[in-house]
Order: sequence, then structure tokens, then C-alpha cells
Amino acid sequence: MEARAKLVVQRLRQKGHAAWLVGGCVRDILLGRTPKDFDVATDAVPDELRTIFPGAKEVGAHFGVILVGPVEVATFRSDGAYSDGRRPESVRFETDPREDALRRDFTINGLLLDPETNEVLDFVDGRADLNAGLIRTIGKPDLRFGEDHLRMLRAVRFAAALEFEVEAGTLAAIRQMAPAIQRISMERVRDEVSRILTRGNPKRGFELLSDTGLLREILPEIEALKGVEQPAQYHPEGDVWTHTMLMLEGLESPSLELALGVLLHDVGKPATFRVADRIRFDGHVAKGVEIGRKLLNRLRFPQAVTDAVCLLIDNHMKFRDVPVMKESTLKRFLRLPKFEEHLALHRLDCLSSNGHLDNYAMAKARFEETPEEHLRPEKLLTGQALIAAGFTPGPAFGPVLHQIEDAQLEGRITTPEAALALARTLLLSASAAEPQSES
Repeated sequence: MEARAKLVVQRLRQKGHAAWLVGGCVRDILLGRTPKDFDVATDAVPDELRTIFPGAKEVGAHFGVILVGPVEVATFRSDGAYSDGRRPESVRFETDPREDALRRDFTINGLLLDPETNEVLDFVDGRADLNAGLIRTIGKPDLRFGEDHLRMLRAVRFAAALEFEVEAGTLAAIRQMAPAIQRISMERVRDEVSRILTRGNPKRGFELLSDTGLLREILPEIEALKGVEQPAQYHPEGDVWTHTMLMLEGLESPSLELALGVLLHDVGKPATFRVADRIRFDGHVAKGVEIGRKLLNRLRFPQAVTDAVCLLIDNHMKFRDVPVMKESTLKRFLRLPKFEEHLALHRLDCLSSNGHLDNYAMAKARFEETPEEHLRPEKLLTGQALIAAGFTPGPAFGPVLHQIEDAQLEGRITTPEAALALARTLLLSASAAEPQSES
């Protein structure tokens, strides 16, 4: 992609235009990191861009933005007033790259780079802040955050991912303006939360969210984990918040589903906390699934992501029963979708609490050594086969077929004939147990 971006710059310059790499890709290059995306800024106006790149995709005609393959190309501009806390009401195309730099969010994102000579244009002291490890707004922070409230979450994300500090004035402005994040669409908030969880140092990110007051605005269910004590014999590390933060710290390049599963696995504990013979959280798994689903739906996560995360929450306590599970129960457990992520969550759960990994090791070994065809064998008996054998469909069919599969998974039956014989016995027994109506 970097080579493609250089070609775009060269093409624009061949046509007599100024063109520079700009924004996050410059920041990452100067930090010795690999950029995820490349942006180019130019004095060519939209009509000229369409002529120079006739096959380009227009993604923001009003803002002078096109896509040349994976490279975003935008005309230098300055922004008009913001009234919705999201985007400017108008823009003015510029010929001076300084004007384009001054409209951007943070100094470390306001640098321009010549990909041929490595010359850097720095109108905002961005290189000094890169060297100092600081996240600082360009201009007054209350104005920058007033223009686009989402920049507050972006500040947290950059500070976490880059292991930078947030400059004092910028931090104070976020704390003061945190409630304004409520004006941002849930989809945009969701995307920033997802990036904080998956792009490095999520523990630091969530600690900053809490410190700035943003967490109680967007995820009050997670803020509620603070101060919820746990039984010391199982959780010597401390309260539910501390435990969850330690798990986030242990994540390494996680999928979004796993990261969310870690964040939400104990979200039901505050609502189920009670003290009896010891601290207990009766029903916290079911409550956690309920709260987690509502939270994920509120943030507009895709249904597939929501279902996968809720499955992680729902099953995270089952590892304690692995040594005593029936073979059929264990095999059903091991064949959960993406069981590797269930294993990863449980491992982090243990390492962030009592440190006992015996059940993790047992489940992992069984998962790795059990062939797929043993976890999901072809069924020996189906409902259609029962009907063909003369049985009338009824409420007993489901439980009986479940018991048949149990027997198959445990090796007690191995042929369709044996399955049908067992089903006949079970169905006759179920029929005999039904109460007889009076004539």
C-alpha cells in the first residue's frame, strides 16, 4: 500500500499539484511503526482529482475526498462551523498545506511527509509531541472537542495504543466535556471502543476512559465493576474491576469477540453480589448474558458478534466442571464455536485470579487430541428415521434424540439399529409415564 501511495503522490506532482502523505500514516512512519492506512493531501480540487484519477471512488465529494485503490486522497481544506459535534457545516478548499494541518485533531496527526525526500512539514509542533510521547490537540482542546466530540475517545485510543500520555490541558478538557459524548452516534462510539480493545494496551485505554469520565457515559456497566469485592480465596487480586483490567492486560492481538468477552465476562457480578457464608454471585452468568446482550445491542454490534460474545459469557464458568463432566457433556462443550477463544478467556481468567490452570490444561488437551468426527459424529438417528419407524412426532422426540446422541458420544451405541432400539425403549417409557386422561 505504501508503494501505491507514493505513486499517487507522484502522479499528482506530475500534473503540477502539491501532494503529501498526511495524518496517521506519517505519525506511524516517524515512530517506526507500520501504517494501517495511507492518506494523501493535495491542492488539486475535486474536479481535477476526478480527471487525474478517472476510476477513483468518491467517498466524500463535499469534503473533496476520493479513494484511489486503498489510498484516500483529499483536497487541502479548512473547516467551517460545527453545529452537531460531528462534522463541519461547510468546508473551504485551500492551496496552503498549513491550513489543512491546522484543522486536524491532534498535533501528532497534523504532520505532512514527502515520501520521496522524507521532508516533514510541521506547522503544529507535532514532532516535539511525538518525541515527548504526548497527545495534544491542535489549538484549544475545548474547541477541538466541541467540533467533534468523538475526538475525546480518539485521544484515549491513541494514548493507549502508542503508550503516550494525554497532555494536561487536553486531559482536563476531556474530563470537563465527557458528557458531550452522549451526542455521538452509538455506531461511532462502538468503533472507537472496538479499536481501544483490539489495537494495543486495552487496560490502559479503559483506565483512561474511567479517569476521564468517559466510561460512565458510554459503558456504565463496566464502571459499575469498581469496588465490587470478591472472595479472597478465589480472587486474591481484588475487586471485579481489578480482575477485569488484569485480563485485558493479558490480551495479545485478540479478536474483537474475545476482547469483548473478556471485558464483559463478569458484568453480571455487581447485580448479583451478596454476602452469605462468603461473598457470592449467584446467577451472575445468566445476568451477565442479559446485561451483555443489552449493552452490545445498544452499541449496534452486528448480531453475529453479539451472539459470539454472549456465548463466551454464558460458558466461562463451565471449565470448573470439566473434571467431572460426562463424556457427552464434555464433547458438547468442546465443540462450541471457536472453542479456542473459550480456552483463551478461561486461561486469562485463571491467570488474573488464583492462577490454577489444571482445568484449562485438561480441556485444552482433550480439545486438541479429540478428532472432529468424534466431537460431531454423523447422527445415528434422526426424527425422520423415527417417523419412518412408525412413531408419531411429539414432545418426547427432542429429549429422546438428545439422549440418543449422549449414548453415541459416550460410545454406548455405535449403529443406527442400536440407536433405534434405544429410542423405542425411551419413547415407550415416556409414553407410559404420561398421565392417563379420564374417560
